[in-house]
Amino acid sequence: MSGFAEVRFKGTRRGYFNTGGLDLVPGDRVIVQADRGEDFGQITALGSIAERKCSSSGGCSTPTPTMRVLRRAEPEEVNRARFKVDDERRARTEARNHVARHGLKMKVTETEWQFDRKKLIIYFTAEKRVDFRALVRDLARSFRTRIELKQIGVRDEAALLGGVGRCGRELCCSTWLPELKPVSLQLAKDQSLSLNPAQISGCCGRLMCCLMYEHDSYVEARRRFPREGRTLRTGRGRERVVGVNIFNETITLRGEDGDVRVVTVSDLKEEMSIRPRN
Repeated sequence: MSGFAEVRFKGTRRGYFNTGGLDLVPGDRVIVQADRGEDFGQITALGSIAERKCSSSGGCSTPTPTMRVLRRAEPEEVNRARFKVDDERRARTEARNHVARHGLKMKVTETEWQFDRKKLIIYFTAEKRVDFRALVRDLARSFRTRIELKQIGVRDEAALLGGVGRCGRELCCSTWLPELKPVSLQLAKDQSLSLNPAQISGCCGRLMCCLMYEHDSYVEARRRFPREGRTLRTGRGRERVVGVNIFNETITLRGEDGDVRVVTVSDLKEEMSIRPRN
């Protein structure tokens, strides 16, 4: 029986394959069909989970993947995949040398050999469009294989290279985050965070992905509070909301006489429900 499988390759690159009835479990290292050859990867999801991830990522052009998982990787193939890292490091250095000789304004971030060495993927970043046709010809002559130059953004670069965030843990994008979604400054505003870019930006220089994690909880919690700047009629008259604290469930009010006080949400609601009518 055929089924879906999500396979992870180097960095954050993922692909979706037909299992072809193979008895697989997440974590298995496998050999899969690739562009004119074979590639090595690791199973990260199977069945309906893989199918949902494929649909949500836009990676499914057909109801069933046309490329197949060929087999579980043999121990010898797993060892070859480990040694491939050293070859990719050398290829990265050589590719950077070629770029320097051509005087191109691009930064080679990483290289990835297809398992059967029939293709070399070179990831790079660049601020502007780069004409690298001559570079590709030189790289093809040097490595004697097909060359794919793949431009990525700075967030993808951080996910590919990895690192440690200001929280002291490995970057989410390079470990478990399934996809990189847009992060806006409004997320920080909704959570009353500092708007200083140095304090809310990650290693990539863009806003941190983790600003999204608790955003929905903050938005939901804020619905119980009056917004800042609103004027309320309380037992003490007209008072203006100057601040809220969703953790302590308190609201800071300033009266017309300038007096400031802090009340809980429950006390304020009770106070407003029994305030005398004018």
